[in-house]
Amino acid sequence: MSTDFFDELKARGLVHQTTDEEALKKQLNEESVKLYIGFDPTADSLHIGHLLPILMLRRFQLNGHVPIALVGGGTGMIGDPSFKDAERSLNTLDTVKNWSDSIKGQLSRFIDFDDEKNPAILANNYDWLGEISLIDFLRDVGKNFTINYMMSKESVKRRIETGISYTEFAYQLLQAYDFLKLYETQGCLLQLGGSDQWGNITSGIELLRREREVQGFGLTMPLITKADGTKFGKTEGNAVWLDAEKTSPYEFYQFWINTDDRDAMKFLKYFTFLTLEEIAEIEKEFAAAPEKRAAQKALAKEVTTLVHGEEAYNQAVKISQALFSGDIKELNAEEILQGFKDVPSYEVQAEDSMNIVELLIAAKIEPSKRQAREDVQNGAIYINGERMQDVAAELSDTDKIEGQFTVVRRGKKKYFLLKY
Repeated sequence: MSTDFFDELKARGLVHQTTDEEALKKQLNEESVKLYIGFDPTADSLHIGHLLPILMLRRFQLNGHVPIALVGGGTGMIGDPSFKDAERSLNTLDTVKNWSDSIKGQLSRFIDFDDEKNPAILANNYDWLGEISLIDFLRDVGKNFTINYMMSKESVKRRIETGISYTEFAYQLLQAYDFLKLYETQGCLLQLGGSDQWGNITSGIELLRREREVQGFGLTMPLITKADGTKFGKTEGNAVWLDAEKTSPYEFYQFWINTDDRDAMKFLKYFTFLTLEEIAEIEKEFAAAPEKRAAQKALAKEVTTLVHGEEAYNQAVKISQALFSGDIKELNAEEILQGFKDVPSYEVQAEDSMNIVELLIAAKIEPSKRQAREDVQNGAIYINGERMQDVAAELSDTDKIEGQFTVVRRGKKKYFLLKY
C-alpha cells in the first residue's frame, strides 16, 4: 500500500467530500480496508457515467485494499431519488435480475476477483433485501432514523415540493442497511459514491454507529461536468455505454478524442492510470501545441484500451484515419459497420441496376437523374473513397467491401452505405 495513495486521489481531483478525513487517511495508510460502491441496474449495461466509480474500485485494489462491487438487485427495484427530478419507472424482478447479471460481467473486466492477495468481492443486495420482512426492517433499521433526519438530506429536500413517494423516500434506509450488512458479512468500513450519494452514505455511517458502535467512513467523488455545459456521458443525446454492442469501440473512442480542450487534462487525471508525472508531461506538450491534441489522443488511447482492449483501440484509430483520409478500402466489413453505423443505408436487391446513376436514385442519394449525372460528372461522387466521374459506370464485385458493402460519399461529408 502506498502511503501517498489518499494524497494522490486528492491531487487527481477525485475527492469531493469525506467523513473524518484524517482518520480515513490513517486507516488507508496503515491497513487494507474493505470498501464498496453500489451499482443499481437501471439498464442491461453500465455507461461511462459509471466509469469513474468503477475505476475508483480499481485504484483502491491496486493499492492493496479490497473493493466490493455491490450490484443493487434489491435497490434497483426501487430507484434512488438522489437529484432526480421525477420518480423512476419501476421494473420487474426478472428484468432487474437480468440486468444485474449483465452488470456483474462488466465489472469483472475492471476489478480482479481472483487476485491472490486482495481479491475483489461481488455482492448483490437482493440477497438480503429480498428476504427481510417489512416488520423486521422497520424495527431494526427504521427505528434508528427520525423523519426530520431523513428530510434534511439534500436529495430528499429537492423533491419535497414536486412530490416524492414513500418508496423513494425510504431508499436511503435501504442503502444504509446495505452498509450494515456489508460490515457484518465482509468487515466493510468505507463507502464510496458520487457527490449526489452523500446523504445516503452518511445514513449508512449513522446506522453503523447506532447498531454496531463502529466508525464507518464515506468518500464521495465529484459529479462530472463538461466545460461546454453539456451532460457528461452523452453524445448527440445518446448514452455512451460500456457494452461494445450498444456503443461500438469506434464511437467510444470518438467520444474521448473529441473532448473539449478545457476538460482534457481533468479527464486524464480522472479516467486514466497514467502517473501524475506522465500527465504533467502531456500537459506541457498540450500547452505548447494544443492543435496536436496530445491530451485527447492520450485520453482516448488509455480509456478505449482500458474498456475495450488494445485491439479494439487500434481498430478505432484505423477507422478514424480511413474516414479522415477517405481511404475506405483499407477497412474490413466489421470496421465499415462501426464507422458508418448511423449513416443512411440502402439494401441493394438482386434486380437493382448496378449503373451508378440508377443506384444513386434507387438509394435516394440523389433526387433526380439529372442531378445524379451532374454530381457524377462534376466529381462529387466517391465510391469507397475513390472519385467516380463516368455516368455509364457499373458497380462490380470489386466495389464491394468483403462482398457486403459499398460506401458512397456525396460531396465532402455526406456518406451513404449500400448493403448487399
